[in-house]
Amino acid sequence: MTVTSSYPRPHPSEAARVTSETAELLEVLWGRASTAPVSASQLRVLFILEHNEGINLRTLADALGSTPPSTSRLCDRLEAVGFVRRQTAASSRREVQLELSRRGRAFLGDLRARREAELQSVLEGMPVAQRAALLTGLEAFCDAAAAQIHGSGAADDARTA
Repeated sequence: MTVTSSYPRPHPSEAARVTSETAELLEVLWGRASTAPVSASQLRVLFILEHNEGINLRTLADALGSTPPSTSRLCDRLEAVGFVRRQTAASSRREVQLELSRRGRAFLGDLRARREAELQSVLEGMPVAQRAALLTGLEAFCDAAAAQIHGSGAADDARTA
């Protein structure tokens, strides 16, 4: 027995176009929530450190697609505002581990709350059935993106990245 959906099956290129447009609108909404005092690049560092506690500078640079000197400067700024801590690794005095500070974690929590408030105001204007469909679609998107980025089984970790 075959179950057919009442929804049209859009071509991936159409879905990609709408997803891209959605991401741009999210940037505008999230801009209202302000990421001050950090830049977009510094925010990426915070998100990576949140999910990779204790990584070293080289690993962070690889995750960012950047160079260690540039990544080190990003971390210098984040350390200066109290969001990142550097510690000497237990296994090697030459290796430095990076981690979020309590203040960095609090900043991310506050930022997420402000972003979610902006999104909630938009979502409240949508019909309930469309909100439910959006949620189902976004969950599937997160699973597919996590599988592509991290390999299968990492979907839950990627949803908060």
